[in-house]
Amino acid sequence: MAKVKPFKGLRPPREYVTEVASRPYDVLNSAEARDEAEGNPKSLYHIIKPEIDFAPETDEHAPEVYDKAVENFEAFQRRGWLVQDEREHYYIYAQTMNGRTQYGIVVAASVDDYMQGRIKKHELTRRDKEEDRMKHVRVNNANVEPVFFAFPDNEVLEDIIRKATDCEPEYDFVSADGFGHHFWVISDDETIELITSEFDRIPSLYIADGHHRTAAAALVGNEKARQNPCHRGDEEYNYFLAVAFPASHLSIIDYNRVVKDLNGLSPAEFLEKLDHDFEVIDKGTEPYRPESLHNFSLYLEGRWYSLTARKGTYDDSDPIGVLDVTISSDLILRDILGITDLRSDKRIDFVGGIRGLNELSRRVDSGEMAVALALYPVSMQQLINIADTGNIMPPKTTWFEPKLRSGLIIHKLS
Repeated sequence: MAKVKPFKGLRPPREYVTEVASRPYDVLNSAEARDEAEGNPKSLYHIIKPEIDFAPETDEHAPEVYDKAVENFEAFQRRGWLVQDEREHYYIYAQTMNGRTQYGIVVAASVDDYMQGRIKKHELTRRDKEEDRMKHVRVNNANVEPVFFAFPDNEVLEDIIRKATDCEPEYDFVSADGFGHHFWVISDDETIELITSEFDRIPSLYIADGHHRTAAAALVGNEKARQNPCHRGDEEYNYFLAVAFPASHLSIIDYNRVVKDLNGLSPAEFLEKLDHDFEVIDKGTEPYRPESLHNFSLYLEGRWYSLTARKGTYDDSDPIGVLDVTISSDLILRDILGITDLRSDKRIDFVGGIRGLNELSRRVDSGEMAVALALYPVSMQQLINIADTGNIMPPKTTWFEPKLRSGLIIHKLS
C-alpha cells in the first residue's frame, strides 16, 4: 500500500512566490536559466542550476557548483525568501493549461515504497543523471524539486481536493509560459489523517514524470538509512517530495521525432519502403495530425503524409507491442533509417508535442533535418498497464505538460 505523510514544507512567502518559482532544472539549459534568472536574485535557478552564478564555461558538475547551491539555499532561508511551516501539512497544487485544470496532492512519499517497487516506473534511468541529482539532494539535505506521480482515481481523495480548493489559494499566479499555478495548504487534522489513511488503501503510485529525480531522492534516503546506526524508520529522510495526481486528471501529449538523413535513400525510395508496412496517403502541404492509435504523421520535402500501420505489424495484446513508439522505432527508425539506439544516436532528435507540428516542419524546412514523424499520444492507461506488468517504455515516449513549477514547496530531510 502507498505510504505517504504530511511534512513541514519550506516555501516562499506569498509576496515572493512568482520571483522564486522556476521551471524544472531539466527542461532548460544553463544559458536559458541564466537568461531567465537575470536581475532576479530570488530565482530558484540559483539553487537548482547554480552554475548560472559562474562564468558560462564552468562545468555544471564541478564541486564548487554544488557548494554554491548549498550557499544559495542557506541564503534564501536566512533572507526569508524560503520559510518553513511550523507544523506538518499536506498541500494541493493545481495547474491550468488551455482552460483545463489538474489537481494534485503534495505528499512526502516513502523511500521504501520506491525500493520495494510499490512506486512503479515505466522508463529506464541513466546512472550519470541519477548521480547528479543525488549530489544535489545530499549537499542540500533536501528535495528541492518535486517529482510527478499519478495514482488510480479515488473518490475520497477527489472529495478532499474539491473541498480544499473551495477556499482561497495560498498562491495563485500565471507563469511566463501562460500556465496557471494554484496552491492550497491543508491544515485540518482530520483531513490530514484521512489523506494518509486513504493513500494507504492505494496499491501503487506511478511515476508520471521525473524518473531521475525520483530515483535520486529515494536512493539518497536509502543511503542515509544505511549510514545511520540508530535508524528507526520514521526519520524525515525516509520520505521524499512528490505531487500525486488522480490518473484521470492527467493527459499525455505526443512526443515526436526528427531525423537528419534518410540513410542513403531518396525521398521516393523512402516512401516506397514505408509502403511495405504502412498505408501511405499524401495529405498535401497543410499540417496533418495523427487521428488514432497506429496512425502516424510524416513530414518530408514540404508535404505531410498519413501513415497507418498495416495489420500484423503490431500486437494489441502486448503492452509494449501496442505502442506506436514501438511500431515506429522498429519499422521506420530501425528497419529503414538504421537507427537502433534512440538514447545515443546523434542522427535523431525529439520534440515535445507542446511545440506543435509547425516546429517539426520548421526543422525540416530549415535543412537541419530530413524528415519528421509525429505520433499519436500514449494514454495514461497504457502507461499504467506497462508499469503494472513490469515493462519499460521505449525512450522518449511520454511528454507531460504543464511541468510542475519548482520552488513552490521544498522538503527538508531533517
